[in-house]
Amino acid sequence: MDPRKVSELKSFVQMCQSNPGILHLPEMSFFRTWMQRCTRFCFGGCPCDAPPAAAAAPEPGPLTESESEESEIEIDNDGVIEPDTDVPEDMEDLEDIEVTDEMMDQANEKKMEAITALGEGDLQKALNLFTEAIQLNPCLAILYAKRASVYIKMEKPNAAIRDCDRAIKINPDSAQPYKWRGKAHRLLGHWEEAAKDLATACKLDYDEDASALLKEVQPKAHKIKEHRRKYERKREEKEIREKKERIKKAREEQAKAQRVSSEHILCEPQDPEIMAAFQDVSTNPANIAKYQNNPKIMALVTKLSAKFGASPQP
Repeated sequence: MDPRKVSELKSFVQMCQSNPGILHLPEMSFFRTWMQRCTRFCFGGCPCDAPPAAAAAPEPGPLTESESEESEIEIDNDGVIEPDTDVPEDMEDLEDIEVTDEMMDQANEKKMEAITALGEGDLQKALNLFTEAIQLNPCLAILYAKRASVYIKMEKPNAAIRDCDRAIKINPDSAQPYKWRGKAHRLLGHWEEAAKDLATACKLDYDEDASALLKEVQPKAHKIKEHRRKYERKREEKEIREKKERIKKAREEQAKAQRVSSEHILCEPQDPEIMAAFQDVSTNPANIAKYQNNPKIMALVTKLSAKFGASPQP
């Protein structure tokens, strides 16, 4: 321990003996508190007894609407239908088929017949003919896009989406699959997906029908996007607050642990040797020199030195 600090402590104790009024100064409140703890110990108490419990902090009130979980967004779902649940078509047998020139010609004939049936309003016939065309030439993207258009008219958006996915996989630069997939998403109320697909379709090959539908779905998609951003910001702010609270709590726990560890030293006067030394030094501060090589005694002196705002030197 720094001898200079010990000397300062001696001088302080001597000053208190000659002028006890010093102990009543406001800035000496910490020392009076410590002395009171020591007095309680002398009469049967322990200076590290826990202070009276403070009043419990009020329970936090319920979260406001802005702090609550993400609320439902109000969107006009006019025209949205229930999703179709038909079993997806098994396409595995068509993946390895070798398409001949004759099969390609037959597929083209089936396609033309399907377009005629579609124009006549016979959706089921058109669907069957497009399916036959696909079975003959499963590598032609436009056939899937055409059949998807029939599924849209039959209000089977999920089936249309599956066909469009296949068409885009075959030819990602074709506008038709994006157009019909965008329409399918619109029927399902998938506004963001619909806006994305319709915008892509118009970019690849402008279409008035797709453009008109894009103008309908874009405001809804934008509203959903802004709504999500709003609650993402709220979640981020909540995470920051919670992180600050965790840091604050950790610091408080650390300070509490250090305080308990330090005050544990003050409980050591239960040892008769420490109590006798404390009484000896209280009577004559110069006697502290006798205990400089006694770790138990110097631990108590170290605690007192820390009260003056400086850590003792080794």
